[in-house]
Amino acid sequence: MRAVVTTQRRRMELADVPEPGEPGVGEVIVRPRAVGICGSDFHFLLGELGDGSEFPRIQGHEVGATVEALGPGCRDGLAVGDAVALWPLSECGRCYPCRIGRPNVCDNFSLIGIHVDGGLQELLALPDSQVFATSEPNPALASMAEPVSIAVRAVHRAAIESSEHLVVFGAGPIGQAVCLLARERGASVLLIDPVASRLELGSQTGAEVLAWSEPEEVVAAAREWSGGEGSEVVVDATGAPAAIRAAVDVAVSAGRVVLVGISAHEVSLPAFGFVDKELDVLGASCCQAAEFGEAVAFVEQHGAALERLITHRFPLEDTAQAIEHAIENPAETMKVVIGDV
Repeated sequence: MRAVVTTQRRRMELADVPEPGEPGVGEVIVRPRAVGICGSDFHFLLGELGDGSEFPRIQGHEVGATVEALGPGCRDGLAVGDAVALWPLSECGRCYPCRIGRPNVCDNFSLIGIHVDGGLQELLALPDSQVFATSEPNPALASMAEPVSIAVRAVHRAAIESSEHLVVFGAGPIGQAVCLLARERGASVLLIDPVASRLELGSQTGAEVLAWSEPEEVVAAAREWSGGEGSEVVVDATGAPAAIRAAVDVAVSAGRVVLVGISAHEVSLPAFGFVDKELDVLGASCCQAAEFGEAVAFVEQHGAALERLITHRFPLEDTAQAIEHAIENPAETMKVVIGDV
């Protein structure tokens, strides 16, 4: 069968790989129909994740698929032909995070497309616990459950409540999804980004928007928007040091700052600010199983809004060109989907 294999840093190729055998106990074989590409795929391809021993690897962790075969003992609620979304994470069940009920940050977790082969192939076998049935018939939208699930986790960590102000730095797919989820909870949302087209998408789904300029100007404008004191909740979906520093400055005293953007940058912040304002600064990582279920339900209910985020579609054989295009054209690329087009 066909697969796109990342053979080494900066190199992908279309190859023939063996098909999975008969599914084992509790195992499901799915046929990926659509695979979303995100920033972590870029980092993996560029060799910025891991030490190189991960290659060769079939990438792809945002997957909308159909069930091809079920092994014995699979849980009820799955049937051959079902449309499904794939939760990419599996945990060890033994480490401290797992023991306290936070397996999404398991010290020994495994992600499809990163640690084990993922969705950029014609068939994929994985445990039934990672396969979620969905009523969404569009595989591209089903694949959006994974990025939405990261936003679900961020919103849960932020404990956003109705009537609160939320400032979101970064209008990529995660930032946009955070805005949608927060507005559903009744929060007022300000979305900040330097790219006008991304801000336009945010305004179409109900967020107020602000163009990134000088950090001091952005902080002043965001604090004024939230009533002058600062925002109760701020989410950074960029990983950029200037945005993270601005997020801390925008937050009201006793507020919450949630970091969900990925980068390798270091951020310089005055320690006194954390003590003086007594901020809660929280990270948000992958989601837990129940949160992935919430994301699947959100996709089913809000497909029209999420479909606006899918800007480019490519067939499997053009995956390398698709990722190259996304890396080189970030201003015009929101979400690239590989597969049924």
